[in-house]
Amino acid sequence: MASYDVIIIGAGPGGYVCAIRCAQLGLKTAVVEGRETLGGTCLNVGCIPSKALLHASHMLHEAEHNFAKMGLKGKSPSVDWKQMQSYKDDVIGQNTKGIEFLFKKNKVDWIKGWASIPAAGKVQVGDEVYDAKNIVIATGSEPSSLPGVEVDEKIVVTSTGALELPKTPKKMVVVGAGVIGLEMGSVYARLGAEVTVVEFLDHITPGMDAEVSKVFARTLKKQGIKFVLGAAVQSVSTTKTKAKVTYKLRKNDSEAVLDADVVLVATGRKPFTDGLGLEALGIEMSPRDQVQTNAHWATNVSGIYAIGDAINGPMLAHKAEDEGMAVAEVMAGKSGHVNYGVIPGVVYTNPEVATVGQTEEQLKEAGHAYKIGKFTFMGNARAKAMFAGDGFVKILADQSTDRVLGAHIIGPNAGEMIHEICVAMEFGASAQDIALTCHAHPTCSEAVREAALACGDGAIHA
Repeated sequence: MASYDVIIIGAGPGGYVCAIRCAQLGLKTAVVEGRETLGGTCLNVGCIPSKALLHASHMLHEAEHNFAKMGLKGKSPSVDWKQMQSYKDDVIGQNTKGIEFLFKKNKVDWIKGWASIPAAGKVQVGDEVYDAKNIVIATGSEPSSLPGVEVDEKIVVTSTGALELPKTPKKMVVVGAGVIGLEMGSVYARLGAEVTVVEFLDHITPGMDAEVSKVFARTLKKQGIKFVLGAAVQSVSTTKTKAKVTYKLRKNDSEAVLDADVVLVATGRKPFTDGLGLEALGIEMSPRDQVQTNAHWATNVSGIYAIGDAINGPMLAHKAEDEGMAVAEVMAGKSGHVNYGVIPGVVYTNPEVATVGQTEEQLKEAGHAYKIGKFTFMGNARAKAMFAGDGFVKILADQSTDRVLGAHIIGPNAGEMIHEICVAMEFGASAQDIALTCHAHPTCSEAVREAALACGDGAIHA
């Protein structure tokens, strides 16, 4: 019987990063993964393939709308959907093979198959039982659906099916105005689909800073995406090639029906822990079916830990990665740390939306005295040259200490620019610290400095 210091169940961002860090710290490590490839949802049917399609469809949008303005004349490209899918699959392949290489380099064993935990210190895969001093549950999450909505991954799809459609639908209904729904809706809207998003709440992107959310919705509407807000989906009925989505408006209970070729159900995700045997082990679970852990990611059963989407917190790949590295440090006898107050979130639409720290609404609710520094991209030379003047940077700082409490960006390269704020917050910086830091000109990042200046005596270019 093979014996390990650590067996990690799941090779997604949390699991594979945890495994590599464990190996680097001298622990004999194995990962159990049932998929044919490593990388979990993120690399295979999530973050990576969706970004490939977002990039390709954005290039098409630029060709159709902005090339001629720059003197790049000629016919706009036609879409070869099969080739676009092939490009996406190639991107996936390069990334998953990269993890295989890293496993070999760091001497991490890949045990292929689906795992269960028959007892503390034991992991079963098929007929084999392995000994492990420590076990890490990193099994991720799966799409959650709505009552009465049956997913077939052909006409009624989750994000997984949305990445593999045989052709661009004429009409697509997206149920849920969160990150996944808006990203995939954007892809198909750029490719020519008529996209309608139905959202239960009265605003898009739940939990996002309200001002950013409003501007974001307005921008997406300009791009042709339609929104039905404050609407509860009652049912989705299908024929061989079509679907009908029935919804009820919450304000007056009136019902309406939308026709669609494809319905994307993007109503969030839920932890995937089926088949592990957690109930028999007596592992404590939350009412939301998350594995309960303490501050060191340990469950109530000695030697069993959990990270990523399987536990509480934002379901983000980079949050899982941080936890994977931290729990590896803990198991190696060191002190692992994750700063949950500085985990960025990004929506990879165009414009991008990026956020970190607290929103204005959260600060108001907590009665925290704060000030706002804001700068629009219309005052940024680089953004204007790229036809990306819509949007703004908003920095929230403590009223008396000037310490940065949060930042919210909607605009070009927002997902890259947010990390300047993340580093600042990690170091406990003030807005003035950012304002006094020289930024290269011309760059979009200057908008961050200008927003920081606006927290003090005022922005220069506003």
